[in-house]
Amino acid sequence: MLNVGERGSGVRQRPAGFDQNFDELRSKCLKQKILFKDPEFDTYDLSLSHRNLRKNQLEWRRPKEITDDPKFFVQGSSRFDVQQGKLGDCWLLAAIANLTLDDKLFYKVVPFDQGFHINYAGIFHFQFWQFGRWVDVVIDDRLPTSKGNLLFLQSSAKNEFWSALLEKAYAKLNGSYKALEGGFTMEAMGDFTGGVSEMYDLNKEQPNLFTIMLNSFQRQSLMCGVIFDSQLPDPEKKGLIKGHAYSITRITYIPLPTSNSIIPLIRLRNPWGDESEWNGRWSDKSEEWLNIPQQLKQSIGLKKEDDGEFWMPFEDFVKYFSAVEICHLNPGYLDREQYGASGGIKWDLSIFQGEWVRGATAGGCDKFKETFSSNPQYYITIVDPDENDNNNMCTVIIALMLKDTRFQKNQQDISLSFGFYVYNLNTSKSVPKPLDTHFFENNDPLDKVHCSEFKPREVCKRLIVPPGKYCIIPYTSNQNEQGVFLLRVFSEKKNNLAEFDNEVGMVEIDDKIKKLALYSKKSDDSNEKLKKYFLKVAGSDKEVDWMDLKNILDFSMKDTGNSKFSNDVCRCFIAMMDWDRSGKLGFKEFERLLMDIRQWQVVFKTYDKKNKGYIKGFELRPALSSVGYHIKTRTINTMCHRYANKKGYIMFDDFIMCAIRLKTTIDIFKEHDPGNKNVVSFTLEEWVEKTFYS
Repeated sequence: MLNVGERGSGVRQRPAGFDQNFDELRSKCLKQKILFKDPEFDTYDLSLSHRNLRKNQLEWRRPKEITDDPKFFVQGSSRFDVQQGKLGDCWLLAAIANLTLDDKLFYKVVPFDQGFHINYAGIFHFQFWQFGRWVDVVIDDRLPTSKGNLLFLQSSAKNEFWSALLEKAYAKLNGSYKALEGGFTMEAMGDFTGGVSEMYDLNKEQPNLFTIMLNSFQRQSLMCGVIFDSQLPDPEKKGLIKGHAYSITRITYIPLPTSNSIIPLIRLRNPWGDESEWNGRWSDKSEEWLNIPQQLKQSIGLKKEDDGEFWMPFEDFVKYFSAVEICHLNPGYLDREQYGASGGIKWDLSIFQGEWVRGATAGGCDKFKETFSSNPQYYITIVDPDENDNNNMCTVIIALMLKDTRFQKNQQDISLSFGFYVYNLNTSKSVPKPLDTHFFENNDPLDKVHCSEFKPREVCKRLIVPPGKYCIIPYTSNQNEQGVFLLRVFSEKKNNLAEFDNEVGMVEIDDKIKKLALYSKKSDDSNEKLKKYFLKVAGSDKEVDWMDLKNILDFSMKDTGNSKFSNDVCRCFIAMMDWDRSGKLGFKEFERLLMDIRQWQVVFKTYDKKNKGYIKGFELRPALSSVGYHIKTRTINTMCHRYANKKGYIMFDDFIMCAIRLKTTIDIFKEHDPGNKNVVSFTLEEWVEKTFYS
């Protein structure tokens, strides 16, 4: 369990010193006899971001300032403890209502070690799954109110506060209450369970959907239905709300006494928790229920109350709703009824977190042929087929999730359109590492998954494939769209998932680059002049510092038209060649440095074909490879974060700096790895000294 703000928690990092530990903070408050005030999520003027709120109507109050007898729970938790307020987060509330249907899930998210009586200190905590890890979110209990009543989520019992506090914790996790305006229920369901989410578009034919939903419900999957604004026919005539999410709280068949048939029914709940309910067939007041035996009505939990909950036939559900969102607590629940997988499967899970970086690894979809191969690549090997599979096949479930999308929305960024390709490497004659443009021009993908027009946070796909080797390519629809993602791969048998990438290290310099660099070397006469100038600048010790070096390099390139090197680059040139740490170079070291510089200049000119003074970040890997350096995708991302501009371009000076730092870092490592074991050990003092000087 990680606290929000801890390094490695998988969520947006907070400033140092703001890590929060619930037990420690509560103990401190109890000892000092004070109520906790959260410095990370303080009270603020909600009217600035919520048009329907007025500042003079808003007041932050603790539960003990709202009611005389506040309780965390009143007779336990139930879906009726979830009633929407003036915040457009019905998608979240639908997920919270579903969460109450499973005690094990509920108490994972809502720890019961807190309340308003024993050890009360105005502090509460909740736990959420965030991109591969569970995090603990601490809040104080100051809640937004108007005229003494809660503004947002509230329980039907006025003195019950677990649901309002849970909503506040989720708002803190995502940056603000405003960030919760609009969303997909499966996003919250995933954050409550760590499950795999999928969406079914009801505007398209979905074979066996009711069977899928029934089996998912029986296996405790969380579900909801949503009606988008564009949905036809008009649902409001039937008591349904456009742009609204509903919890799906039960799915069953009802036998009809008047015939030998059965009818599929779905029970839904409106998070408003009021009389706004479906008024069509099988609604609370419809005549269809008159012919159903009382015992059967009791067994399915029929309640004819204005509580927002209602039954409707599956046929009408598909007609009036836009989509079904399902969060499977176990990936084995995905499409099980369609593929006949057996129960009790223990799934092997592999996880990778990656990113698309502008100019480096945001290569776009396959229509961008020159840059598509720049996307992150992941290599999966499956050796053994599934148990009891007579066809020698393997089940693989691939789930790709965007990270921090709700925080980006809070910052008014546009949601990414994304997906992934899967390539079969078993049928390809040539498999370079990583896969290059030539490979993609000559091989079609085995499968392609793209997020729907609804743009959910996660897309997933179940594949049935023979044992072998496959490559997964996460992508965004367009070039240079930045984002962070979580890739999860499940299989019945062990899978080996790794980045499909170069090994970091030195390789032979491209012969063409060597020849061009030698060709650019000055004549013997010019070199003699350069040596004389070097010794003149160097003085009695025949060595130069970085300021002298800059002077000499400017002199050597004044006839070539090349850009002058910056002070920082000259400092790094010295550090790169200065093995005795004297801060100076002799002429022999200068000659070796000059050859490196010439090679780097040749490479830069090779990729800067139009002589604009920059190369594209997508060209950084091949450029560095041609001068002898193999690096991984993650390193390319780091370099572009450090050296590329907003357009993903790398200027000449920054390219040289990048090459220097790479050469210096590898040289330092090789110096401490004489046995070529690819592992070295540094003391903290050595590490600081080596890296600081480089």
